[in-house]
Amino acid sequence: MHHNLGRLCTSLALMACAASASATTMVYVSNADSRDIYVMELSQADGSVALVEKVATGGTVMPLAVSPGRRFLYASLRSLPYSVSSFTIDRQSGKLGLLSTVPLADNMANLATDKTGRFLLAASYTGSKISINPIAAKGEVEAPPLAVIPTREKAHAVATDPANTHLFASSLGGDVIQQYRFDAASGQVTPGVPPYVETSHGAGPRHFVFDRRARFVYGTNELDGSLNTYRYDAAAGAMTLLASVSLRPKDFQGAALAPADLHLTPDGRFLYASERTSSTLAGFAVDPDSGALTPVGNFPTETQPRGFNIDPSGRYLLAVGQQSNRMSSYAIDQKTGALQLLHRYDMGKNPNWVEIVELP
Repeated sequence: MHHNLGRLCTSLALMACAASASATTMVYVSNADSRDIYVMELSQADGSVALVEKVATGGTVMPLAVSPGRRFLYASLRSLPYSVSSFTIDRQSGKLGLLSTVPLADNMANLATDKTGRFLLAASYTGSKISINPIAAKGEVEAPPLAVIPTREKAHAVATDPANTHLFASSLGGDVIQQYRFDAASGQVTPGVPPYVETSHGAGPRHFVFDRRARFVYGTNELDGSLNTYRYDAAAGAMTLLASVSLRPKDFQGAALAPADLHLTPDGRFLYASERTSSTLAGFAVDPDSGALTPVGNFPTETQPRGFNIDPSGRYLLAVGQQSNRMSSYAIDQKTGALQLLHRYDMGKNPNWVEIVELP
């Protein structure tokens, strides 16, 4: 076996093999009502997780964000005083070390960093605004914010595009995704041209993701139960609505749907969205040329799945239920995109956000 391995791998490939073998995959779940973050290690062998530690946050912890270099984790505390906690991620154990907790401009429903990791972006649903705070070289968020920008009603998500030249904020109450030019040197924004892209009336745009080549954007709509596909003009920083599909499972006769989170697999072949009323995950195959979505199924999951995520290998999906207080681990079929339930675990109270990080 060793002889075969030597024949198959060059010295560079061996280094890559060793690096992959030594990589550790960590899972971070925020539990709003027990006010803690569960830190777990994900096994690449079978999709199981092992609890490493529980980190008390002292507040209603909800959205999380990880720095581009995977060295820091940021947690929004949505109880008074509204704030953000900055943590170091230990490169060996994945454990969290608190750096600081500083005020935010409002109750923030969503966090992200820009692509340099120098700025923290936040969106306030209750305050209808976004904010931009500096992040110090040692990783801690600094206050006060550099900018606080009023938005249309109920801002719900904020992110820069892959090129880090434009910034976007969904406005659930305004039925738009607002578009800005982003200055990565100063952290300032100016209105884009056009300044927004509209959804259908009453759709309620919530979360959105860019495909890895920045050609398409996908967004969930909380109020009409749909998922939008946009073409993205990276030079102009502008989205154009292409299509919209329903997330309603076949034969589901329940009340109005309430989609929440969505994620693409790292290779961009499959897209998943969580739907809280039916407690399902909707899966789609993504056409690599047109961005078009083909349904692959609606899969039962934890009750009221606000948050989920996909591991960096693209092999596993982990979803948490706000009402079940549990997490399910699924294998992603690499050919079809179907989800197979592997394991279930108890979480804290009201688990709502999942981040998965691969450490060297």
